[in-house]
Amino acid sequence: RAGPRGGGPRQPALSAGRFHGEGYREGYAEGSRVGAAEGRRCGALHGAAVGAEIGCYLGFAQTWHCLLHKCTGEKNSKKIRVLDSLIGMIRKFPYEDPTYDKLQEDLEKIRGKYKQVCSILNVQSDFRISSERSLTF
Repeated sequence: RAGPRGGGPRQPALSAGRFHGEGYREGYAEGSRVGAAEGRRCGALHGAAVGAEIGCYLGFAQTWHCLLHKCTGEKNSKKIRVLDSLIGMIRKFPYEDPTYDKLQEDLEKIRGKYKQVCSILNVQSDFRISSERSLTF
């Protein structure tokens, strides 16, 4: 059968709907694949940033802990207690569970404790990691 203007055969209306549906499903599948890859990349970057931050705090605290253990005195025992508290918080941090519902809350508590430690030790609380970009915690 010829189309309304004498062209080629008419496509049935169902055919257009079928192609639309198939196109949608293919597009959705491709979008899901790309979205999952992007989500993985984003998660890895965020996880690496949190890991670098927490690792920096832990290394800082452990170093100061070792340095202060060599000296005695009441001032240092208070500093050591605060460092022990920070180290304990970091060790309990569930870094392997991104679905942990208090992850951000606990991270903020660690940041606060870190700032308290820096204040007690009279050191600046911002660190610059030398590379192409600098990070500030």
